[in-house]
Amino acid sequence: MTTAATTTGDGRTDGLVLRGIGKSFVGITVLQDVDLEVRPGEVVAVLGENGAGKSTLSSIIAGIIPPSTGTMTWNGRPYAPGQPKDALHAGIGLIHQEMRLLPQLSIAENVFVGHLLTRNGRIDRAEMNRRTQEQIERLGLHVPATRKVGTLRVAAQQQVEIAKALTWNSRLMILDEPTAALGGEETERLFEQVRKLKADGVSFIYISHRLDEIAQIADRIVVLRDGQLVAQHPTARVPVPTLVENMVGRSVDRMFPEHRPAQERVALEVENLTSADGSFEDVSFKVHAGEIVGIAGIVGAGRTELVRAIAGADPLQSGTIRLEGRVLNIRNPRDAIDAGIVLVPEDRKGQGLVLESSIAENMAIGNLDLVAADGWVLPGKIRRFAVDLIARMGVKGAPAQDARHLSGGNQQKVVIAKWLARSPKVFILDEPTRGIDVGARAMIYDVIVELARAGMAVVVVSSDLDEVLGLSHRVMVLARGRAQGMLGQGQASRHSIMELATA
Repeated sequence: MTTAATTTGDGRTDGLVLRGIGKSFVGITVLQDVDLEVRPGEVVAVLGENGAGKSTLSSIIAGIIPPSTGTMTWNGRPYAPGQPKDALHAGIGLIHQEMRLLPQLSIAENVFVGHLLTRNGRIDRAEMNRRTQEQIERLGLHVPATRKVGTLRVAAQQQVEIAKALTWNSRLMILDEPTAALGGEETERLFEQVRKLKADGVSFIYISHRLDEIAQIADRIVVLRDGQLVAQHPTARVPVPTLVENMVGRSVDRMFPEHRPAQERVALEVENLTSADGSFEDVSFKVHAGEIVGIAGIVGAGRTELVRAIAGADPLQSGTIRLEGRVLNIRNPRDAIDAGIVLVPEDRKGQGLVLESSIAENMAIGNLDLVAADGWVLPGKIRRFAVDLIARMGVKGAPAQDARHLSGGNQQKVVIAKWLARSPKVFILDEPTRGIDVGARAMIYDVIVELARAGMAVVVVSSDLDEVLGLSHRVMVLARGRAQGMLGQGQASRHSIMELATA
């Protein structure tokens, strides 16, 4: 089914029109015969599993890579960008799923990089700072525009990426997982901006794995699977099971597996924990063996900072951490790992993996005491160590394959597998399904529940309230660095969580 594009009085077709777009890499076809139209002032959601071809399609439209076959027109004229700058000058911008910011530069410098404002022949930093401050505050980011991007958390960096794209005055914006690191409040601010721009005739291609968002923001839905366009829906009001079946080619009966009751034994106890940088204060909670405790809160609540401190990645000012009743002195991640506490970080590419190294090497990192107890690190040992974990976690990849070539879901499985090999007592996962497709999400959820069934204490930080509610025995809510309450299964709901998160 093809949706007719807007035609002007002179016969010109406005908007973006793709015909027969295909792309192959070294003989492997990743896109095949894709037709797509995006009219002025509409949001078209593009859905699909990791590896379905969404990012490849976005990269072709944004001028990052050329198509192997097919043609494109933009506002009735042939469109064949040779580089991203050509797309930007044509009025087409892409917000990447993976941030492309320069950490050593300020927020304002990142927002205007490539089109710096000048006055009397000099860079007008005051005006860049003013415009940036105005834009990021609209998006809900209340920090100085002069602050260096490298000091921001992932969610804040995502908001900077969005502000950067908005300053180019694009007429078509491709949003690739724009809310993956955002909470509910920040997501709604983004949607407000999208609706305002839509009213001015700006078009959007919206890529997201959060299916509940699609009905809120999209006008139409197209679905890719294995590089082909397999479904088009003229409305965004499509039942989630239908979309899931379109995406994965099969029905997914239940997203969240059932978990068993937690044990009575307390595995992890945190008492009056206060960070050295003031991001959280006087936080106390307990996690029983076999229990999943979710941590919820809006961006800036201190969730990530809290779990990083427990895992030894960030310093503490005061407080006590007990593991099975024993007080721990955690000064660094090695202390936590040796004690039995492991962390799957929110930024798996930057903090969880060495992308240029193989799957086997990534699994061995942090486990050399297991891989080479005799002091000899041999390739054969590393490979054998990885083969078992790859099979155990269902990673789609070979031991020698570089981690950078894996999908987001398989990269996350590698990080989890690395720590699973140690049989830890406490397993902490920060945004475990960020940027992961619906099929891989279900598999990650199965793994998380299995960790609890094996008797581990599991802590899950997530901006996705459905994820927190679906996985957790109990939910702790943070706001402005303080614990606002612990909700049991009978108490936890979207309303009760947001009520505490905004208290």
